[in-house]
Amino acid sequence: MVSADNIRTGVGIVGNIISFGLFLSPAPTFKRILKNKSVEQFSVIPYVATLLNCMLWVLYGMPFVKPNSTLVVSINGVGVVIELIYVIIFLLYSGGARRNKAILLLVADFAFVAAVASLVLSLYKTHERRTLIVGILCIIFCIIMYISPLCVMRKVIRTKSVEFMPIYLSLLSFFNGLCWTIYALIHFDVNIMIPNGLGFIFAVAQLILYAIYYKSTKRQLMERNGQVGLSTSGLSSGRNTSPTLSI
Repeated sequence: MVSADNIRTGVGIVGNIISFGLFLSPAPTFKRILKNKSVEQFSVIPYVATLLNCMLWVLYGMPFVKPNSTLVVSINGVGVVIELIYVIIFLLYSGGARRNKAILLLVADFAFVAAVASLVLSLYKTHERRTLIVGILCIIFCIIMYISPLCVMRKVIRTKSVEFMPIYLSLLSFFNGLCWTIYALIHFDVNIMIPNGLGFIFAVAQLILYAIYYKSTKRQLMERNGQVGLSTSGLSSGRNTSPTLSI
């Protein structure tokens, strides 16, 4: 009979693979930055925010905070490396005030995590208290990070277009939230369950919005390309002449 621990480990491994895919999702942006040798109008804030989030989760999974959290430490450790690479690329191809801002944010990330680690280790002597304090911080910063997808969802509703809400990211977020919520429920961990449960709910909402506005997005793209008349003719004759929506 398969034990709960083995099931939890298997779910966590799948969650790690999906999370890795999410960490790599900005790679095309940085490929463009490297190609153009410029950060253009891209912002460094999402990447330093994700870096901070990953570092806090690494701290959470440390043996002196939350023992037996190898999977949490491993994937977020990978996330720290990937996000650092993104930020370094940004620093290399930005200049002036934008580079200075990125450096300040990066230093602030490390200083904040170092301060949290020092205070938690010095003030709290039990795993339970350390888990509680670091876990609360992880939840807070995860919730703050969900402001971004909420803004995207608001834009979808306002424009009736899913053009700027990639379906693959919504699907990855759906399965990522699902896996880590199950992982947290098998051996109950409220600090992992809350942010990933919220992530799962937001991903479901995004997929619902995609289903609602997919057709109107295709029409908007056709109108932009001056193909409305052609599409109407095709639809009336039973032929599908609408372009494929690539998101």
